[in-house]
Amino acid sequence: MSANLYTLFQDRFPDDLSQPFLSLQNGHAFTYGDVDSTAMRFANLVTALGVKPGDRVAVQVEKSAAALQFYLGCLRAGAVYLPLNTAYTGEELDYFLGDAAPVLMVCDPSAHQDMNARAKKFGVSHVLTLDSDGQGSLTQGAGSRNAAAPSAPGSAPRSKDDLAAILYSSGTTGRPKGAMLSHGALAANALALHKVWKFGSGDVLLHALPIFHTHGLFVATNTVLMNGTSMIFHNRFDAAAVISDLSRATVFMGVPTYYTRLLSHDGLNKEACQSIRLFVSGSAPLLDETFETFKTRTGHTIVERYGMTEAGIITSAQIDKPRRAGAVGWPLDGVDLRVVDKTNAPVPDGATGDVQIKGSSLFTGYWNKPEKTAEEFNTDSYFSTGDIGQVDPDGQLALVGRAKDMFISGGFNVFPKEIEHAIDTMAGVEESAVVGLPHPDFGEAGLAIVVVEKSSMDLDSIRTELKGVLANYKVPKLVVRADTLPRNAMGKVQKNVLREQYRSVWKESLDQ
Repeated sequence: MSANLYTLFQDRFPDDLSQPFLSLQNGHAFTYGDVDSTAMRFANLVTALGVKPGDRVAVQVEKSAAALQFYLGCLRAGAVYLPLNTAYTGEELDYFLGDAAPVLMVCDPSAHQDMNARAKKFGVSHVLTLDSDGQGSLTQGAGSRNAAAPSAPGSAPRSKDDLAAILYSSGTTGRPKGAMLSHGALAANALALHKVWKFGSGDVLLHALPIFHTHGLFVATNTVLMNGTSMIFHNRFDAAAVISDLSRATVFMGVPTYYTRLLSHDGLNKEACQSIRLFVSGSAPLLDETFETFKTRTGHTIVERYGMTEAGIITSAQIDKPRRAGAVGWPLDGVDLRVVDKTNAPVPDGATGDVQIKGSSLFTGYWNKPEKTAEEFNTDSYFSTGDIGQVDPDGQLALVGRAKDMFISGGFNVFPKEIEHAIDTMAGVEESAVVGLPHPDFGEAGLAIVVVEKSSMDLDSIRTELKGVLANYKVPKLVVRADTLPRNAMGKVQKNVLREQYRSVWKESLDQ
């Protein structure tokens, strides 16, 4: 029997396919029958274009119902889905196209001319378009396909180990890594989340997350599909719009930034949230103040979880157990988690060490990077997350830091090395260091400390130049000047010293 993820979803579709799956803000709804036939048309289209099972399909478009259904069509065709952040610049796109070698690229119509030139340069066979309203050559091409034709193929046979998607996550070397996610891994994670978050027949998800990210595409969407119920689909997060629709939903998933922005809106109160049974937060640390203020205002606790691109969700707090500050819950079903010392020996409960995992939801490895894959896995198949944590006596994981200096801003991973490389290549810059510091809106944000050749250099020009080569969430919120960078005896920049040294300057900038 095929382990194609789409086939597994179909097995959990409601018996009555006229039941809604997507309800849009404009009042339009797509039933499960609509989604199934549209996914078939998309599958037929990509197959007709020569996309074979295992071929990559890259997608950089705004969030829309059509974009989500195209993801399902790619699964159905056996293609490997490659979502790309809409904030990526042309320079960043060049790397992804060269590394992943997609057969098909889907972009916004406004980028079509530029993308055609890039496609020619990197051997991409086809470029189609899709806008935020679901219009473009992609939907036009699919519309001409007959999903009900007897000759229309079913889902392409896939094993649980065959790739379903590649998600790029930047590395500390500054070169992004493509995490290879199999049909089996995505299915295992969705089923585990369905269980731990106690999804049932009456659940409706309010979906306001982006769908180029594991949180919105896999955690939210796949879990709902495994439940066979519906979601209210917002094309972007807007606090007032979310509060208005909370009464129609039972579950809301967000990043800490969403919760701070909801709290800044007068409409957030217990009455607005009375139908919600589950609020989930992840992708960045949730401040204690945000948690407590939200509980006071709404009467609801926020369930925190811990995950990463390479493994989906790893741990989650439980709905019926009290929160403990700093803890991110228990390992999900199918996840084997341990905390180890530098020799890979497990440490006692309560002791700090490297967090390592293995299990059914873990990624296969990094695309085109066998050496990096081997480096991150131990001989006993445990994957090193790069996080530092401890397991409490009750089995909960608490995170105390990130070994590789990564920080998370607005729900997105930011790796300082990539930003430092971009700054260091600028005229007039000797060297730089980037650190993440707490931010009331984004959870964390970047501070760049720069050593320049001339004191007259305009620091604002650094941020301006970075915006031309990096996605906006990677651009530091503040750039400061330094005469030198502190180093230890081995010559390594002491970022812990920089964080403390500039903490007051950072706070002053936030207060302005």
